[in-house]
Amino acid sequence: MPHTLGELAALLQGELQGPAELIIEGIAPIDQATPAEITFITQKRFARLADRSRAAAFIVSREFAGLPRPLIIVDHPYLAYARVATLFAPPLQRWPGISDQACLGRDVSLGREVSIAPLVFIGARAQLGDRVTVMPGCVLGDEVKIGADTLLYPQVTILERCTVGARCIIHSGTVIGSDGFGFVPGAAGHVKIPQLGIVIIGDDVEIGANCAIDRGALGATRVGRGVKIDNLVHLAHNVEVGEHSFLVAQVGVSGSTKLGKGVTLAGQVGLVGHIELGDGVQVGAQSGVNHSVAAGQTVSGSPARPHREWLLSMGHLPKLPDIYQRLKQLEKQVSELAARLPQEPET
Repeated sequence: MPHTLGELAALLQGELQGPAELIIEGIAPIDQATPAEITFITQKRFARLADRSRAAAFIVSREFAGLPRPLIIVDHPYLAYARVATLFAPPLQRWPGISDQACLGRDVSLGREVSIAPLVFIGARAQLGDRVTVMPGCVLGDEVKIGADTLLYPQVTILERCTVGARCIIHSGTVIGSDGFGFVPGAAGHVKIPQLGIVIIGDDVEIGANCAIDRGALGATRVGRGVKIDNLVHLAHNVEVGEHSFLVAQVGVSGSTKLGKGVTLAGQVGLVGHIELGDGVQVGAQSGVNHSVAAGQTVSGSPARPHREWLLSMGHLPKLPDIYQRLKQLEKQVSELAARLPQEPET
């Protein structure tokens, strides 16, 4: 649906420079936008492309307010881009009602305007809130609870007794409630520990494709409100993730580890079990964390250490071959000097 530039400026609470009646039909990258689309600038290297861009208008920060083009000036252009993109996103295609090719167990409770596509299986006594959307191939176990307005993309599996909050988005291939990795070595082999707990997902959580969130061995694995999880992330049994944390692709969190609020784990971070990361901790990509980290710290490396210390170490690393050669030369010189010194008589 088209919007005027003035309408977009009002939505973003930004300063308008240009014709309010200008019609905008979409949003696109600066080098691909058409005269009917708006674009955005977040860095100087993109601002250099403005002269060649065909875009109708630009979302910019105050730094670029002098561009001689129609502008919406805001404090956070990237956040403004996200809000405008939402306006122009195509509507979600929902199956109308409940497909007769879906299989629902006994005593299933369904809210208003639920959408259940073909080839969905829902176990006994499951509960789905209003406007829940379940796409083809999903499996919901017995007594699963799904909050209102939650969207399950194709082939999501949520196993028995697990709970997902309202307004969540779970992408294809994700499994919630799989058994945690619990075994006791014995004389005859490894004895499996029954995983008797559940998973509890809070409201407004988004989980990427092909993630695995294990049920608790006892008690619950918990993902707090507003958490965002990228693709290919694994949370082991009894992990707790605090509100509004951010877990990037291929993160692995071992059992019973606790993350505070607003924690960020960059790509391929690994955490050992039974540690705690305080509120606001940030962990750099490919780091291995083997100890608890106090609130507010930023760490990197494997084993992880304070980020500035890690940067200093990485700065010295390329110099090691030269340092090694210089050390060998110094050792040779010291040995030659020592050989020239008069020997003390034995006593």
